[in-house]
Amino acid sequence: MQLLHAPSWPHLSFQTSDRNSKGGLLSLEKCLQLSTANCSFQPQKLERSIWVSHKRNFFSFCATKATSVEAGSSAASSGTAEGDVLKALSQIIDPDFGTDIVTCGFVKDLLIDEASGEVSFRLELTTPACPIKDMFEQQANEVVARLPWVKKVAVTMSAQPAKPIFAGDLPAGLRRISNIVAVSSCKGGVGKSTVAVNLAYTLAGMGARVGVFDADVYGPSLPTMVSPENRLLEMNPEKRTIIPTDYLGVKLVSFGFAGQGRAIMRGPMVSGVIDQLLTTSEWGELDYLVIDMPPGTGDIQLTLCQVVPLTAAVIVTTPQKLAFIDVAKGVRMFSKLKVPCVAVVENMSHFDADGKRYYPFGRGSGSQVVQQFGIPHLFDLPIRPTLSASGDSGTPEVVADPQGEVAQTFQNLGVCVVQQCAKIRQQVSTAVTYDKSIKAIRIKVPDSEEEFLLHPATVRRNDHSAQSVDEWTGEQKLQYGDIPEDIEPEEIRPMGNYAVSITWPDGFSQIAPYDQLQMIERLVDVPQPTAVQS
Repeated sequence: MQLLHAPSWPHLSFQTSDRNSKGGLLSLEKCLQLSTANCSFQPQKLERSIWVSHKRNFFSFCATKATSVEAGSSAASSGTAEGDVLKALSQIIDPDFGTDIVTCGFVKDLLIDEASGEVSFRLELTTPACPIKDMFEQQANEVVARLPWVKKVAVTMSAQPAKPIFAGDLPAGLRRISNIVAVSSCKGGVGKSTVAVNLAYTLAGMGARVGVFDADVYGPSLPTMVSPENRLLEMNPEKRTIIPTDYLGVKLVSFGFAGQGRAIMRGPMVSGVIDQLLTTSEWGELDYLVIDMPPGTGDIQLTLCQVVPLTAAVIVTTPQKLAFIDVAKGVRMFSKLKVPCVAVVENMSHFDADGKRYYPFGRGSGSQVVQQFGIPHLFDLPIRPTLSASGDSGTPEVVADPQGEVAQTFQNLGVCVVQQCAKIRQQVSTAVTYDKSIKAIRIKVPDSEEEFLLHPATVRRNDHSAQSVDEWTGEQKLQYGDIPEDIEPEEIRPMGNYAVSITWPDGFSQIAPYDQLQMIERLVDVPQPTAVQS
C-alpha cells in the first residue's frame, strides 16, 4: 500500500533511541516517510508494571476453541490415570460457551506420577485478562484433588501468545496484537478519550498487555491524560520504526508526543500521518490495542477502519439527542465495515445530591442506541468532578481510585470487552471450515444461527477478483471447466470479521467475503462421510 507523506514538518521531531547518535533528534518528516511494506523488525516483549491486582468473581467468557489436549478424548474414555484427570477437569464448564475446559483445549502439559499420586498441568487461557482465571484455577485444583489416588495437585496458569485474527499481510508493528478495539463517539466533547484511556488501564490492571493509540491529530488528548516520564516518541534509527512511550506498563503513541501538540494540515496528509504512526510503531506483543478515534465519519476514520483489522468498537455518547444523531452515524459506519459494536458508554448521565439522582441532560440516548442497533451492553458514567480532574492531572481515574464507583464501572466495561472480543474471535475462527470427511466447506457466519455447506469447486468458480473477472468489461476469464470437480482447499484463514482467505492447490489465494459466500449455490445432497487419512 502506498502511503501519503506530508512534505515538511520542520518543527516536529522524535527523540532517537540511540543517545550517542549524531544529531540526537530525527525530524518528523524523516520519521514518517516510511513505507510499511519495507518496515521489518522483531517486536520487543512488553515489560509491564501493573499497579493493582484484584480477585475477580465476574462471570464471563474466556475461550476460543484451541488445540485439544493430545489424545484427550481417547484417554478420557479409557480407565487410565490420564483419563481420570481429564474426565474430572471436563466438569469445569466455561460459563459463556457452555463447553468444558478440556474440549476448549485449555489443559496443557499434563504430567502424572501414579506412584506418588502427583498431578501437574497448565491451563492456557486465550488472554491473561480472563476475569474468571482465579475461579478456573481453584476449581481445577478441587476436582482433581477429589480423585482417590491423587495426593498432590500443581496447577499453573498461562495465556496464549498474542496473535491477530487477520490473515493478510499486516504491517510489522501490528502482527503480534490479538485485539484492536476502537473507542468512538463521532462527536467531540463527550468524554471519548476519557473512556479510551480508563478502559486501557482497566484491561492492564486485569493482567493484559495493552497499548493506546491516540488517532486525533488535530487535538490529541493522550499527553494531557497520562504522565509518562519520557514525553517524546523515540525513533529506532536502524529499523526506522517508532518506539512507543510508556506509562504504568501501557504503551502509548500520540501525535502529541511527536514534539508539537496539534497538527495544522489537510485531510489526506493527516490520514497518512495516522497510518504511519500506527503501523510503524513497535507495539510488540499486545493483548489489546485501544484506539482513541477522532470525531466524525470522514476520510480519517474510514482509513483507520480499513487499514487496521479492528476486532470491535465501543461507542461513547451523552444523554442529549444531538449526541445520539452523531453516534448513530458512527454505528452505521462500523456496521458497513463489518466491525461489531460491543458496548455503549453513556457519559455524564447523572449525579447524586441530597439523596436523589438527577439527570441534567435528559435520559435515553444510550438506551436508544442499544435498542435501535442491537448493541448488547450499556454502561452509565456519572458526572463526577474527580473523573474530570483525573483527565487533566495525567493520572487516569481507575489508577487514582481503583476501588471507586467509576473504577467499578470501567471494570465491568473491561470484562465486557474481554468477553465480547473472545466471542468474536471464536465465531470468526470457526465461521468457514473445510470438512474432509464429506469434502465440503462448512459456513456459519458470525451472528447467524444458520449453518450450510458449499462445494469447494463452486466456491472457487465464484471468485470475483481481477484474475477471474475482467475489471473493465466484466467478462468472465475463469471458465467453468478450468476448475476440477474434486478440488479441495489447502488452507482457510480468517480475514478480520468479514471474509476468509482460501488457498487452493494451484497457489491461488481467494478472498471470500461472508456476504458473497451466503449468495453461492448451496449443497443440498450432502455426500456420505469418508474415512480421512491422517
